[in-house]
Amino acid sequence: MSSFGGVVMNGGRGTGWVVVQLVLFAAIALVPSLGAWPGWAEQAGLVAGILCGLLGSVLSGVSALQLGGNLTIFPRPKGDGTLVTHGVYTLTRHPIYSGVLLMALGLALVRASTPGLVLALILAVFIDQKAAREEIWLRQKFPEYEGYAQRVKKLIPWIY
Repeated sequence: MSSFGGVVMNGGRGTGWVVVQLVLFAAIALVPSLGAWPGWAEQAGLVAGILCGLLGSVLSGVSALQLGGNLTIFPRPKGDGTLVTHGVYTLTRHPIYSGVLLMALGLALVRASTPGLVLALILAVFIDQKAAREEIWLRQKFPEYEGYAQRVKKLIPWIY
């Protein structure tokens, strides 16, 4: 990555990461479906999509509430922030990101959009990289983060 790209993505508070994430999410919402799914798949996608969307919304909302004053849209932790490791943060280190991914998957499924599913996969890879960058900052700020990271999975409880 060029030095400009590195500064935009990793400098400051990490604004570039937020912008790209929002663009990808918007693309999932706006990309054409490009062809019909078979009726049974469309119905299954609708049900699964609604469930994913609801679960993702609840997970993100509860996570944000548990972060309280530590909540920021940026990946770099707040200067006066504290490390939160209770509640849903005992299940995954990045439950808001997990919730966003569930919402993106749900949106693509509800729309029966194959391109949306591809973009949701791209968003998942991107968010994994964003979380990795955020964890560099978290380890710098909170020495106890390393132990927490060894106990709790990154994005998918008990798996990853």
